[in-house]
Parts: sequence; C-alpha cells; structure tokens
Amino acid sequence: MVSFSAEVKNELARVTGESHCCHAAELAALMRMGGTMVIGGNTNLGVNFSSENAAVARKVLGLIKRGFKLDTEVVVTRGRRLKKNNTYHVRVIPGPGVNYLFSGLGIMRGDGINIQSDSGILRKACCRRAYLRGAFLGGGSVNKPEGAYHLELVTGNLDFAKSLVRLMRSFNLPARLTDRKDDYIVYLKDGNAITSFLQIIGAHNALLTFENVRVVKDMRNQVNRLVNCETANLQKTVNAAVKQVEGIKTIAALTGLDKLPPSLREIAEVRLANPEATLAELVEALGGRVGKSGINHRLRKLAEIADKLAAGRAAGDKGDTV
Repeated sequence: MVSFSAEVKNELARVTGESHCCHAAELAALMRMGGTMVIGGNTNLGVNFSSENAAVARKVLGLIKRGFKLDTEVVVTRGRRLKKNNTYHVRVIPGPGVNYLFSGLGIMRGDGINIQSDSGILRKACCRRAYLRGAFLGGGSVNKPEGAYHLELVTGNLDFAKSLVRLMRSFNLPARLTDRKDDYIVYLKDGNAITSFLQIIGAHNALLTFENVRVVKDMRNQVNRLVNCETANLQKTVNAAVKQVEGIKTIAALTGLDKLPPSLREIAEVRLANPEATLAELVEALGGRVGKSGINHRLRKLAEIADKLAAGRAAGDKGDTV
C-alpha cells in the first residue's frame, strides 16, 4: 500500500509550468537533500542523486535535462533487507558541463562550494515555494492524517537545516529543528501548519485529502468529548441521587419522615419514589410547583439532617461501648 508521503511526492513530481528560476530552485533543494558530488577523470565533477521514489527520480532527471545539456544515466538497485525496496540513482557523468550545473544551482560560487545559503536563487516567492517542494521531494515525509500530525524534512547538513527553518518561518510556518543520530530534522507538528505547507509546495490534492480526514477526525473527537462529558454528568447525577436516597432512608430509620417539615417531607417522599430521577424529572413529579433550585436546596437540607443524625448515632454507639 502506498504511503501518504509517497502519494504527496507522486503528486509533486507532476507539478510543472514554473519558470526556469523555479526549476533551478527546486533542483537545488533536491540536490542538497539527495545528491552527492563525485569526482571523475581529469578532476571533472559529476552528480549522483538517489531516491526510493521513482517519480522523484524522474523529476530530477527531467529538471536536469530541461535546463542543462549533460550526459545522464539512471541505475536501479534493489535493497537486500526488510522490504527490499528499489533505489533509483540518477547519475550525471563527470564532465566540464557539470560546473555550469552547480553554478546555476548556486551550489558553487566561483571555484568554491557554497555549503551555507541559497539566498541568491530565492529572491522570488515562487522560487522559495519551489525550493521547499524540492526539499520535501528529496528528504521529506508526512504522517497520514488519520494519525498524529507530523511533517519533517531530514538532512545531514546543519546549515542547510537552519536555512530551511528560516525559509519556512518566512511563510509563517512554526518550523522547529532537532537532531536524530547523524541527521537534522526540520519538522511541523500542527495540523494547520501542515496544510499550509502542502498548499505552499503545490500539493493541492494531498491538501484536500488531509483536510477531509482532519475534519472527520476533529468531528469524531468533538463527539467523543461531548459523550464523555454527558457520561460524566450522568454519573454525577446518579451518584448524587444514590446519596440522597441513602440520607432519606437514614432519616426514616432514626426519626421517621413524619417528623420533618412538610416541604422537606414532600421532597423526601418524591425522591424515594423516584430514586433515579433528575432534578428536572423531580420538578415534573411535583407538578412544577417547585423549581430545580428549590428542590436542590431541600435535598441539601435533608442531607444535612441525615449527616447530623448519623453523627449523633455514631457518638451514642461509642458512648454505649465505653
């Protein structure tokens, strides 16, 4: 079964139509995430990009061929452990033209390698969106919306991770940074932030899926909270009614209900006759002559009388024992 992350990446791999500057920004982020620089004969540079997602590999190949005339090849290897997933390697054969690729992507500046910031290719908002899309395609994942909300971008470069945090925060996304073994994780754990990120990078179908599941999930949680609240209130009502009946029985056993004032005797008899009734139902049993606050007040008086009688009985029993 295809994971939600794979569905998002498959959708993003089909996103096209931006200008050349956006293509360069997206490819730069992809290379930062999953690309390695190799040195061939005559110290010529080459590139090896790896991904377990075939659609991502195809997009990298397409972006390279679209903007640069370079010799490329695709190699597929099969894992030997666990699920034995295929890994797709897009290789740019070492040659003089690779320097133009790295310069065009901002990865090289002059004769040196730029390992810190890609700000030069991120001046436009569209390029910044494309850059984040490339970062997700190259090293991102997102939990299925039915589970805990979590989206992350994984890189082994701390400076690159910090630049991703700054870039995401420029879109008002509450990105945070942590480490895991030898990697640095830029992550979002808020549902609203994840939907905003999906919108920013152009994963509109995934966004709709995420939001639909999220609405159902939130509604189910709200219903559960209401049911739990109603259950708790019902339990409180039952517990109170049981205690009231016990108190009235104590009064009946020790002094008799006929010794009570008429108003208290009336509510005591009604409660005994309706041991599981709510206050509203007791109001109906009394024909509406007494409201809920009045009934509640009389029941509290009965409870006080029962407590005093029980305390007096306990003291008397103790005296008799002595």
